[in-house]
Amino acid sequence: MARAALFDVDGTLADTNHLHVVTWWEAFRQAGERVATHDIHRAVGLGSTDLIAHLLGPGRDRDRDEELSSAHSTLYGTYFDRLAPLEGARDLLYALAERGWRIVLATSAGGGELSALRRAIDADEVIAGVASADDVSSGKPAPDPVHQALDIAGCAPEEAVFVGDTVWDMRAARRAGVRGIALLCGGIPRRDLEEAGAAAVYATPADLLKHVDSGVLTGSR
Repeated sequence: MARAALFDVDGTLADTNHLHVVTWWEAFRQAGERVATHDIHRAVGLGSTDLIAHLLGPGRDRDRDEELSSAHSTLYGTYFDRLAPLEGARDLLYALAERGWRIVLATSAGGGELSALRRAIDADEVIAGVASADDVSSGKPAPDPVHQALDIAGCAPEEAVFVGDTVWDMRAARRAGVRGIALLCGGIPRRDLEEAGAAAVYATPADLLKHVDSGVLTGSR
């Protein structure tokens, strides 16, 4: 049976969530919007337009969405050459590849941001493909990115697992019919991840790596 391991990137493989929080906070501040960092953190993982809508609501001036998104991209871009992988991220991907899993990334990042993330992870040799923000019309929590990743992997939902760190990841996986595994390294509480559909929760990629042969990824444990 073909097996696919689909991965979110920000907060799952790369230690970037809090950089997004700070740069979104500054983008909102520059636009005269007061948004609490706690609320921004909970919204990380959504695509830019969805994140802005989630935080500012339907009554916002939608003409400013592009301005806010561009400001965030510019601020976040100053960190591109310093992005760091989370502990065990590269080793986890290689361990799964060695066991016959096809590795596909499913991320709201695109363009230069995605390139910077892939450099940080340093595992292109075992990554079969990427379903990015550039490839789908609707981002997580819609199932579109997971469906796209499944197409790249050539797998059915029951042959795959999706690893992420946010409730948006878990909801997208559940809607796509894919088993979701959550990591705590993105900063979201275990209970929230479980309520969003996580079948299992681990601390970091390094923690999950210790259990790759336990059956948790296939649901046989």
